[in-house]
Amino acid sequence: MRAFVIVGPRQAEIIDVDPPVAGPGEVVVDVARVGLCGTDREFFSGEMAYLASGEAAYPIRIGHEWSGHVAAVGDGVDPAWLGQHVTADTMLGCGACDRCRSGRQHLCVDRHEIGIRHGWPGALAEQLPVPANALHALPPDLDPVSATLVEPAANAWHAVDATATRPGDRVLIVGAGAIGLLAAQIAAANGVVVSILGRSEGSIAFARSIGFERTWPATGLPDGRYDAVIDASDDPASPDLALDLVEPGRRVVYIGLAGRPSPVDSRRLVLGEVTAVGVLSGSPGLRGAIDLIASGRIDPRPLVAAVVGLGEVTAVLAGDRDPEWGAGPKIHVDPRG
Repeated sequence: MRAFVIVGPRQAEIIDVDPPVAGPGEVVVDVARVGLCGTDREFFSGEMAYLASGEAAYPIRIGHEWSGHVAAVGDGVDPAWLGQHVTADTMLGCGACDRCRSGRQHLCVDRHEIGIRHGWPGALAEQLPVPANALHALPPDLDPVSATLVEPAANAWHAVDATATRPGDRVLIVGAGAIGLLAAQIAAANGVVVSILGRSEGSIAFARSIGFERTWPATGLPDGRYDAVIDASDDPASPDLALDLVEPGRRVVYIGLAGRPSPVDSRRLVLGEVTAVGVLSGSPGLRGAIDLIASGRIDPRPLVAAVVGLGEVTAVLAGDRDPEWGAGPKIHVDPRG
């Protein structure tokens, strides 16, 4: 089968590889659609931190936002999974350590991450092997764009949940990329009053076009503080800015990652009695994201600007954008296209 493989910094190829075989406890999925994200771009550029730490290495097959249908099951797997519309948790814990046994497999020190960590192949191929215990069933009629947005929406769900906000509270989301906009949709669906700080005129205009009128540049934010702030930006100045904007005694949630350290003065946390929460993974939010999307309470489809084939992935990762595409922040891939 064909697979997209990054072989070195800014070097990628489409390679014929052996199709996967479902081992014990595993399934093979026919991949329908794959989303590209900032992590994939960092692998392409060579800036991804796991490359420096040894947790990932070239060649690497990326792709961790995906949906598809189960094509084969291995020994010990319920055959009822065959033909099911699915996505899966990206974080594959060892299953034996204290973190895994306590439901924190996404923090397992020995975890694999699909298309990211310790060599588990990603979804930019026609088929993908997945442990059956990581699968999440999707409604059979859920469209592939919405289905493939479950994984990033799960990250956003986890971030919104971490704010501990209630209906009527005010949340500021720093960053109008895919995660920020999904968090905005989820918070609004929960009755929270959403404001967004955008970093470019284009992102501000797009956020407003999908209904978020309270979207401003940093220089135009209204005075006042917010009951929670979600930092979904890759700007290294944003974590400290979030402390300027949160109400004392409330929460700042950090889900964005900058390419270099982001200094935060812990004295400001103490003196403001602010709770800071880091969010690594969408694992705790998968079920909630599926329910929100399947019920129609949020509609993430406008975030996808285009669907491309494997042959166009290199250009997308390099930052090329067709002027005929939509304005949304996400690009999806049809691995058979």
